[in-house]
Parts: sequence; structure tokens; C-alpha cells
Amino acid sequence: MALVTTTEMFKKAYDGGYAIGAFNVNNMEIVQGITEAARDLEAPLILQVSKGARAYANHTYLVKLVEAAVIECPNIPIALHLDHGPDFETCKSCIDGGFTSVMIDASSKPFAENIEITKKVVEYAHDHGVVVEAELGALAGIEDDVKVSAEESHYTHPEEVQEFVEKTGCDSLAIAIGTSHGAYKFTAAQCTRNEKGELVPPPLRFDILDEVVKRLPGFPIVLHGSSSVPQEFVRMVNEFGGKMPDAVGIPEEQLRKAARSAVCKINIDSDLRLAMTGTIRKFMAEHPDKFDPREYLKPARAAIKELVSHKIVDVLGCDHKA
Repeated sequence: MALVTTTEMFKKAYDGGYAIGAFNVNNMEIVQGITEAARDLEAPLILQVSKGARAYANHTYLVKLVEAAVIECPNIPIALHLDHGPDFETCKSCIDGGFTSVMIDASSKPFAENIEITKKVVEYAHDHGVVVEAELGALAGIEDDVKVSAEESHYTHPEEVQEFVEKTGCDSLAIAIGTSHGAYKFTAAQCTRNEKGELVPPPLRFDILDEVVKRLPGFPIVLHGSSSVPQEFVRMVNEFGGKMPDAVGIPEEQLRKAARSAVCKINIDSDLRLAMTGTIRKFMAEHPDKFDPREYLKPARAAIKELVSHKIVDVLGCDHKA
């Protein structure tokens, strides 16, 4: 099976009340852990690459790693997606370079300019058989070159979505309903604390999602910044030399609720990083004599596979939907 677009994936996900996981990839072990989990659970899959990942690993290496995954996992559909494309040139480079889906993120621009930029990408992408994700609203947090302060962030305005989609022709839309990029999604002041003293983030704005669905019936919605920041990995990082106080993410039950609605794509990145880093820190602390990267990357890869398996079954609900 060759790389696919997300069109058929999203139609099935919308009708079936589940979401597709869009997992960020940066190296071979991350690609392997994700795709092995999806293969074993027969789950459709989106592997996505950011501008920062392309700068780190090189466009060609990443594409070839994903193409290898397609060969190794012939029973599942896999899409290759550009995450947070900052401009037309980056999107064009990925479209010309083998990606089947791109995101143009002009959400920081005024509404009319966002439409103009997005429409230009859509026209080029559609001419080349590639689909386009766009964004309305601004998520707080940090992801690679995307840095939005709490003051700059704002929820999606539902009254704008229909005009935006009609004028741009985009294929899916990322909205802001309270998710946030990175492992530090919320300040302590934004959260409450439970009986264990753990931070509890504010709930997602499902009222905004519901209003968007009314205005765009049947249209696939995307959630960025949707890592749950598993506390077992935060504790592991901290126990073995790290320093991540008050790192907190999006509760998984809220993401599952969103997946049962119109959300067809849920982005997950920070959780993968935590699983890999925590596992490597633990291994190195327990085996200070080891220096072979294969020895500490093997359990890190296994941790990613276990994490992604959990997300597919318990959060996304897309197991056996390939």
C-alpha cells in the first residue's frame, strides 16, 4: 500500500465516532514504535513532520523512513503530513517532496490574510492530489518554532468557520478549544488541584466545538496540542535527573469525548518525547556502564509503542479501523 491522503480516513472516522492519531516523528525509533503499534492494532495512522523535524533529520531521511514503514505495515493506511507549515514555500516543498497532506498555519495572521494564504496552498495542493489542513484560533504554548503566549492565544470564533472553509477550500480545520502545545500547557493559576495535590487543567470548551459542528456539519475537525503529559513519565524524568515541575496535559477522557464528535485528527507529540526521554534517563541511571545507543534506544522504542497502543485503543478509539 502506498502513502494515502486523509480523505477516506476522516470520512470513516467522522461517521464512526473515533479519531486518527497524528504522531510527530523525528527519527527511526519513533517511527518504528508508532507504526508497530498501529500495525498490531490495525489502526489507520498519520505520521507528521514539523519544520523543526525537517531541519533536524532532513526531509529526505524522514520521507524514506515513512516509506519504509509503509512497506513494513502493508495492512494499514498511512498518511504523511506536514505539521504547522509556516508558509506557502514550505508547504510546496513538502507537496513536491512526497507528502500526502500539509497544514498551512496562518492562524497568527488577520482573518482575511489567513484566507488568502490558505487558499493559495489549497489550490497548489489540490492540483497535486494533496489535502490541506488549516487553522482558526491560536493555541498557547511552544512547539518547535510555534510560540504563542497566553496573552496572544484565543479561542476559535465559530461564526468565522463557515466563511473560512468556503473561501479557502481546505479539507480539515484545526480549532482552538483549550488545548495547548508542549508539556507545560497551563500555569498553576489556570488549574485547580485534586485531593492528591495534582494539577487539574481547565476543561475543554466543548460548547465551541458543538457550535462549529452545527456550522460545518460533516466536516473534519483537528485538535492540536493534545498530549496528555502522562504523569508516570514526568515522574520518571524527574526521578532520574530531570526537572519538569507542574507539567500537565489534556485529560484523556476529554479527548475521547472530542473524538466521538467531529474531531477526526488528534495531534500527539510531547507524550512521545516524555516516553522516550524518561525511559532513556532511567536506563542510563540504572546502567551507567552502557554506551551503545542500541541498548537504550530499544527500550525507548518499546515505551513509545506501548504508549501509542494505549492512545489508539483508549483515547482515539481507532483500533481495528484500518
